[in-house]
Amino acid sequence: MNWKTISRLSGILLIIIGFAMSSSVIWALVDSDTASLRAFLISVAVTLAFGFGLFLFGRRKFDTIYIREAVFVVASGWILAGIFGALPFYLTGALTNPVDCFFETVSGFTTTGSSVITNVEVVPRAVLYWRSLTQWLGGMGIIVLFIAVLPRLGVGAKKLFESEVPGPISSSFRPKLKHTSSILWRIYLGITVAEMIALVICGMDFFDAVCHSFCTMATGGYSTKNASIGHYDSTAIDIVVTIFMFSAGVNFYLYYMAVKGEIKTAVKDYEFRVYTGLTAVCIVLIAIDILVIHPDFGVALRKAAFQTLAVGTTTGFGTDNFNLYPSFSKALMVVLMIIGGSAGSTAGGMKVSRLIVVVKSIKDELIRASRPHVVRAMKIGGHTIPKEISRGILVFFAMFLLVLIIGTLFMTLFKLDIITAATSVVSTLANIGPGLERVGSIENYAFIPSIGKLFLSFCMILGRLELVTVAAVLLPSFWKR
Repeated sequence: MNWKTISRLSGILLIIIGFAMSSSVIWALVDSDTASLRAFLISVAVTLAFGFGLFLFGRRKFDTIYIREAVFVVASGWILAGIFGALPFYLTGALTNPVDCFFETVSGFTTTGSSVITNVEVVPRAVLYWRSLTQWLGGMGIIVLFIAVLPRLGVGAKKLFESEVPGPISSSFRPKLKHTSSILWRIYLGITVAEMIALVICGMDFFDAVCHSFCTMATGGYSTKNASIGHYDSTAIDIVVTIFMFSAGVNFYLYYMAVKGEIKTAVKDYEFRVYTGLTAVCIVLIAIDILVIHPDFGVALRKAAFQTLAVGTTTGFGTDNFNLYPSFSKALMVVLMIIGGSAGSTAGGMKVSRLIVVVKSIKDELIRASRPHVVRAMKIGGHTIPKEISRGILVFFAMFLLVLIIGTLFMTLFKLDIITAATSVVSTLANIGPGLERVGSIENYAFIPSIGKLFLSFCMILGRLELVTVAAVLLPSFWKR
């Protein structure tokens, strides 16, 4: 393992986080909040000091980074981000338990949105801004960000990029990864600004519009209000956020194609059509099911659309307490939590593309059982899927279920009911945020013991890096020469 190269790259990562954190100082100055100002200045100084220290330690090491180093940098990068990003929460007193600070920060950077803050409306705006910014940075991936600014990475850059852009069937933008990540961030920034403008037009104040836009495009779900988007009780705001949640769940490569003028090709994308169709069907089914709560079908449809997209894209915002929904709707939402959004989007979950491959694999096996001599190549949208990809997806699916089962059993040790235990693991592993029962849409994770929070933090990182990256680091063979 080339530790100097790892040190240099980790240092760059912390430097980026430190400079990003410094933007929170603006809100401390605007609010004349000297306590937050002091806390953020110390946090920025410590983060930058460690960042430059690590960078200087490995500054003369410009070797090509290979797969092992790339995997380790990606996995350890999220832990470093969680540790140093937690400093403002602790130093401002927004959270007093270091484990809570780490949990909140990891939840931010992994765009999970699970929170231990019981009353966000009393938290200083500088902290709320940083909390939202962690999600925005984590949405497209802080590793992708430093690929965009780092002039030379070598072979390992491809592995870094693949570990950060979720999904098994993401198309390549351009041969040069630096250019690719730059395109991703420009598209990401552009759509975020568009949502900010739309929310301000709809009556949301500028600060809230910035924070909610950050968290929508990151499919994170942190809000500046205790009642989330439901606080505004605005149809216009609901519609805007619903549209942008749907947009965040779309493969960002399709936006690149649209910018190039290939709109028809983007719309015909097979995964996009399945994602759109699945979303539409679930909205209608849930709207019908919740008529017992919202007798007006128009209101039921609006509530169903928002909650379906919030859960299906793993954003986690809320305008309604879906913990009170009928059992069918709650069960359907758990399924949507697991599926998630499209490959190459900021959404969590298994991804729609993986669902397609799993379904097609089952179909092929059923056909092979009756016609064993028939050789069939798996195709999705006219493209042949190599066997190693389909095999990898089935392994991912098995790993996801295994972690879910083990995690649920572990969480029940803290005397949680089975639904709370299971959905706390699903929501963190799929990077959603809210679950059901005691971790429902109007609840939080503050009551869970510190060991449980650390375990769920691990689940968040595991889910954000789609299991394999973190699991690989845990294998003894990974550390052998």
